[in-house]
Amino acid sequence: MSGARATDYLSTIDALFLYLEKPGAPLNVASISNFEGLITLDECRKHIASKMHLMPRFAQRVVHPPLGIGIPMWQFDPHFDIRNHVREITLEHGTEAEWKAAASRLLSSHLDRDRPLWDVTLFHGLKNNRTGIVVRTHHCLVDGVAGVGMLRSLLDSSPTPEPIPTQKSHFEPPPPPSLATVLLDGILRTCLTAAKSVLTAESELVRMAEQVAAPGPKKQGTEQPAEVDLKMLGGIAPLSDLACNLVELARPVQRLPFNTLCKGPQKFEWIHVSMEEITAVKQACAGTVNDVVLTTMTAMLRRYAEHHRWPVRGRTLRLVAPVNLRGVTETSDMGNHITFLPVDIPFGVREPNKLFASVKEKVASSRGAYAAELVGLVTTLLGTVPAPFQSLIGTVLSQLPLSLCNSICTNVHGPRTPLYLRGHRMLASYPYVPIGGEMGMNCAVLSYDGTLFVGFTGDARAIPDLELLPLFFQESFAELKKAVGIDTPKPKAPRVKRKVARQRKAEPAHRISEVAPETTAAALAAARQAEEASLQRESA
Repeated sequence: MSGARATDYLSTIDALFLYLEKPGAPLNVASISNFEGLITLDECRKHIASKMHLMPRFAQRVVHPPLGIGIPMWQFDPHFDIRNHVREITLEHGTEAEWKAAASRLLSSHLDRDRPLWDVTLFHGLKNNRTGIVVRTHHCLVDGVAGVGMLRSLLDSSPTPEPIPTQKSHFEPPPPPSLATVLLDGILRTCLTAAKSVLTAESELVRMAEQVAAPGPKKQGTEQPAEVDLKMLGGIAPLSDLACNLVELARPVQRLPFNTLCKGPQKFEWIHVSMEEITAVKQACAGTVNDVVLTTMTAMLRRYAEHHRWPVRGRTLRLVAPVNLRGVTETSDMGNHITFLPVDIPFGVREPNKLFASVKEKVASSRGAYAAELVGLVTTLLGTVPAPFQSLIGTVLSQLPLSLCNSICTNVHGPRTPLYLRGHRMLASYPYVPIGGEMGMNCAVLSYDGTLFVGFTGDARAIPDLELLPLFFQESFAELKKAVGIDTPKPKAPRVKRKVARQRKAEPAHRISEVAPETTAAALAAARQAEEASLQRESA
């Protein structure tokens, strides 16, 4: 951290995530991970302390300028203590239900804004000799891609850990600037940011107009997850199609059962899918991983709507996918370098192949309509507004019952090889994205070590039966695999129950259990209720 500056400023979109946060609706991103073996609190603190030089933001807090004049800034916390950021919780029973409930309670809470906006919580007592770790960072600090970069910096790529230096490295944070310097710098920076935003918006409008007037050929065969590189989006629609697509995206959102004002607390559920199967479906359908994810999620939400007797015929589902604006060499840059791509998908399509083709077409149409660029343009124009009014706009927007989309689905590429913390292998990492407004359920997807990990965030009041979504997701994916001719072999039922018990005990701890696709929603709900009742009896 020797090269770190005393003061650095948040971008317009970074600050917006601060302004949009309200009580009961934290705007954090997180990873909920399982590691092999027991990781002690002291061991984890020492490890993170040894990595602090790679993540200077972990020692900085957000400071607002006096009188609200200017943009919020990052300054080193003079009272930084890693013990305030790395803690532990011991589970009583160590079941998956208790683990999810404890993680949900943590995710429902806010980070302390008087300190650097991150924390790490260890969960001990998990069954199968595992340690759970939840890493939380505020959305003003990282987006999905930056979060993966942070995870790479925090963990090791080798199972053999490097020795932690016994002598603590001394770092003296630079002194904070004077009040007069902050005021003057804030005023100048606000003016410069506004001027830069105007010029950027003008150049973006000119660029879009030129490309609409002279459409270029579409690039084929490019793999594009939800957080894709915007520069790789090809294919410009004719002007008439462009107008039709924009009109379609301007229509109000058709609400689903969970599209109601979020009031907390939050719930978190997860599931995982083999990347080998995802790739097989992608190749069979001549699409992308993102097409497979959006198709499966659409079918999952249709099942959920039908479960609640919600009409689906003739309706449209609007999903929003974050789009990465970084270059190839900027994958680990902190902060938010994203815009958002809205996609309107026909909700009543039941045949998996037709639904996949529809999703693929709608994603291409939204890209051709410059939907993501227009959303980014709005954010750029927000930078022309004086800083005090930006804060006011964010506060007002956070209180309004706005439904800009049904749900957000973010898809991030993670490491393809295992990661380790002091020699303990990370077995699973489920991504968490926040909810807010009338988006009572959002979804995040992370590929890691040959597996696609899916995390569902839901408001407990808006979607009390969030546990149904992993089941519906797996059923929808199994249906899609069957439709494209990819069979999933069913495991043979054991003859003797005692042998099953011995076999399960002998399985390695890193093996992740699968839920059978034929499991019914009623059976899953009944099992969850029985387990919760058992926990209540044991704790009474």
